[in-house]
Amino acid sequence: MCVLTTWKQRVPLTLMDHPAPVEQLSAAAELQMPFSDTVKYLILGVSVTLLLLALGILAWQTFRCCTNTHTTYTQQDTVNSDVLDSDEKSTTAGKFSGAPSMKMEDVSTEVQRQSRCLPQASGSSEAEGDEGEQLNVKQVDGSLRFSLYYDQPLSRLVVTVLQVEGLQELSQTCCLQPFVKLRLMWAGSEGVDVEGGGTSPALWTVLQEWQTRIVKDSCNPLYGDQFSCILQQDKDALHHVSLRMEVWDFDKFSRHTLLGGVRVPLGKLNVSYPLELHEDLQLPQKDRVGEVLLSLKFLPTSQRLEVGLLKVRTVPTEICSDAAVYVRISVQCNHCKLRSQKTSVVARCRVNVFNEVLMFSLPEFPVERCKIIISVYETHTTWKSPKHLIGQLTVGKERSTEDEHWNWMMRSVRQPVAKWHGLLI
Repeated sequence: MCVLTTWKQRVPLTLMDHPAPVEQLSAAAELQMPFSDTVKYLILGVSVTLLLLALGILAWQTFRCCTNTHTTYTQQDTVNSDVLDSDEKSTTAGKFSGAPSMKMEDVSTEVQRQSRCLPQASGSSEAEGDEGEQLNVKQVDGSLRFSLYYDQPLSRLVVTVLQVEGLQELSQTCCLQPFVKLRLMWAGSEGVDVEGGGTSPALWTVLQEWQTRIVKDSCNPLYGDQFSCILQQDKDALHHVSLRMEVWDFDKFSRHTLLGGVRVPLGKLNVSYPLELHEDLQLPQKDRVGEVLLSLKFLPTSQRLEVGLLKVRTVPTEICSDAAVYVRISVQCNHCKLRSQKTSVVARCRVNVFNEVLMFSLPEFPVERCKIIISVYETHTTWKSPKHLIGQLTVGKERSTEDEHWNWMMRSVRQPVAKWHGLLI
């Protein structure tokens, strides 16, 4: 009982406690305890475990960061101390012009091994034959043993690859997987007049191509593979034929490494009976198998390159009704393949006219780091292989050589410049 007093009069009021409804009490109980104690303890344990795991990762990353920073500072201090020591020595000797000597580690072997593992040339479905092959050969070791025989009554040439000896491994981590690629070359034309004056050099034609099996993990592989073909029934048929053999190191990414080659002119040998030869591997040389009339134009404002393919001249051994030719043009900048485009397919003849212009958008790299690769292919509907490489050429500016056509293009900006180029294989 509580009595309230006002300034006018006193009014007795009685305050009573009323209990809450039973339904509201049950609902509140359910909200306060949604899970059992076992579930609550399980959730708490998982939370604590995740917290400890996060703290452990944070501590490990902090330790690594401190360790790397300490190592970097230690290396810098070592280099600085070497420079200071060299400066002190030069001051004592009275020679201030000498620069401190730095010890550089030769990593060319490791770089070559890593570059072979990059799927640059075989990453796309348009990887093309010899486009991914390594052609930079500085040192050649080893020899090739083979035999030749020409059966005059049948006009049949038989080539047997016996053995490759004395190969040197490119690196200690990778073992050689050598194979031999053979090309039977025929001198097609002695010289043809080219538009604009002058005479083109002799063009070669690939009569036959063979390849031996791959021998794994061997620097002295034994083969015994035999190949044969029928030549023209002519007394002087062998005088225009040369056999070119190249030893390659196989790579699963199609970036085979060239180890060396042997070239044998059959006209200078008496192969009427089986003749076994043992030749040392030499630096490989490419043969001119055709010519391409190319037009180039550079647009610096839009950073675009226009490549015009006008004509392609080759010397086919025989013109078939189902033979066709197309050209694939690709642009590489800073040793990275940007894009490749393909021309239309035309029926093959001695001089194929395309007159097509392909546009390439270049990145922010300087134009001097870019180069153009032209690949000419032949297709046959009756052949098992869908395409066959005829030859390739490269146009660009490099440190070692400066292409004349590339310099003309840079001098005459926004104007097309045309020039004949040799197609090599």
